[in-house]
Amino acid sequence: MLSVVIVGGLHADARKAAVGQLLADVPGSVVLHHDLATAAAGTVVRTIRDATGILSAGETPLVNDCACCALREDLVPELRRLDAAGTLRLAVVELWDSVEPKAMAEVVAAGGLTVTGVITAVDPALVLPCLGNGDDLAERGLAAAATDQRTVADTFARQLEYAPVLAVLDSPEADEEDRELLAQLHPTARQVPIGGGSRTDPAGTRYPVRHSAHSPLVRAALAGFDVESAAAAQHPACALLPAEADAHGVSTLVWHRRRPFHPERLYEALEDITCAAARSRGRFWLADKPDVLLHWDAAGGALCVESAGPWLASLPDAAWDMVPPVRRAAAAMDWHPEHGDCCQHLVFTSPGLDRDGLERLLESCLLTDAEYSAGRDAWKRLPPAFDTLLEV
Repeated sequence: MLSVVIVGGLHADARKAAVGQLLADVPGSVVLHHDLATAAAGTVVRTIRDATGILSAGETPLVNDCACCALREDLVPELRRLDAAGTLRLAVVELWDSVEPKAMAEVVAAGGLTVTGVITAVDPALVLPCLGNGDDLAERGLAAAATDQRTVADTFARQLEYAPVLAVLDSPEADEEDRELLAQLHPTARQVPIGGGSRTDPAGTRYPVRHSAHSPLVRAALAGFDVESAAAAQHPACALLPAEADAHGVSTLVWHRRRPFHPERLYEALEDITCAAARSRGRFWLADKPDVLLHWDAAGGALCVESAGPWLASLPDAAWDMVPPVRRAAAAMDWHPEHGDCCQHLVFTSPGLDRDGLERLLESCLLTDAEYSAGRDAWKRLPPAFDTLLEV
């Protein structure tokens, strides 16, 4: 059976280095790549190549102005054809710059193919510039379709945090702060170094580095991948968020409280909170919407707030059987006798983070003792400051 590994990332040099190493290390491997640079004109260019060069190339139409639809319509049949031929061991799907791995992994798995690995290739020196870049992808020529409204920062964050493996380029421009930022943003990821074209012995003599089918990158590509578990790990109710950390000038603050936010005070502080860290995410609780689990997702100075459905505490007991076990387990770990799983759980990661100032600001947005003691009926009458953001 053909193994499929997905390699993505906005850092094109790192991505190409990872793909090139897989081609060199795995005999009987090919790379499929859909170039979306012409997506605005309605077409996608597909190439298939092996270690010797391009084997085939062609165009496919952009379906419904949707890059994922075009890839679904073209990628899966191509992978099935290669699988049926029975002559290949590994198909490397090299995603175009701004294509996110989650959607593609789910497309490939739904097509009945075996995804054995998802890898995001990263240049550590570019992590902070990407996270701080609030430009629309369209402004940078990176939009996957004419209607693409994503930004560089939020796209990079999702690419980075979804993949269980990071192929990390040996970048001479990267320093300890860059590497620490990468480690704190995705502490559970397996980091595999790539791009080392030679080594130097103690006498100063340089030798080429020879990889093999047993290299760490190959092992990571073939280790296995669970699409459902990966999706659950991104859901705000049960996401495995980074832990507290402070090293090499980079800090991660984990802010966890049981009292709800006052909607107006939090809304007024949103800009300062959002800009306090290069990356912040998690779940939060508003007093005027006490039954709704809200998702916080910020990068590049921009914040996305979305409803992620109800807190489990607000569901009748009979509905719990319909909730995935991973969600019930996450709620159980966070359970409080009075509020159940309702809580604030926000994580902020950044170089130069003002932890004390940020904590004071967040604390000031919570209900006061008097507001809290007034009870839920009074909370629901507070001004609904977030209705515009939530499009209620």
